[in-house]
Amino acid sequence: MVRLTQVSKTYMRGETTVSALIDVSLEIRRGEFCAFVGPSGCGKSTLLNMIAGLDQPTSGEVLIETRSTRQLTSAEWTKIRRETIGIVFQAFHLVPGLTAEENVALPLLLRGEGGRGAATRVEELLEMVGMTRRKRHRPGELSGGEQQRVAIARALVHQPRLLLADEPTGNIDSHQGADIMALMKSLAKAGGQTVLLVTHSEQAAQAADYTWTMQDGRLVERTVQMSEPVPL
Repeated sequence: MVRLTQVSKTYMRGETTVSALIDVSLEIRRGEFCAFVGPSGCGKSTLLNMIAGLDQPTSGEVLIETRSTRQLTSAEWTKIRRETIGIVFQAFHLVPGLTAEENVALPLLLRGEGGRGAATRVEELLEMVGMTRRKRHRPGELSGGEQQRVAIARALVHQPRLLLADEPTGNIDSHQGADIMALMKSLAKAGGQTVLLVTHSEQAAQAADYTWTMQDGRLVERTVQMSEPVPL
């Protein structure tokens, strides 16, 4: 589903060259749930941004469903995100003036989908995330956990094959966070999505099939849940 081959990312901070990723190579197969953990600045979010097309590698190659993304235009990346990728952010990024159901419907509208079929899909997702009764409330009227549920529904409404989640529990309390991770795991398994999670939370990472620990821009250890760590 996703393959990275010797992906590196460097950028300038003043006159200093910073290496955010260093020769990262890995393969994540269809239907797997993989978490990336490690200290702040280790390269987790940068890695996710490479896969989402929100940033570009300095060197190396990212493949999504065997397709190289090296030469993709901005328009082609937009098409991939509308059709193949769903993204859940720490900050929710809901549109303040839209209701929950309108926020969830947004990816479908951007693809030109409307009518009863789209409305039914939105209703199904809101029910799956337990937000049917709150569907006409705007983000400012919802708790952090409720906003994240809406954000998850929005990320899944267009039935993406790849779900990327960047610190989805970072702005909610631990109880809500546990609920959100259980929800993401159940929805992903039901829909057959491949899920990549970036998190500081060891508890959140336990929802994954396996975890990669990152340090200083490198993958250093792969841990399969309920098993011993496997050094890289």
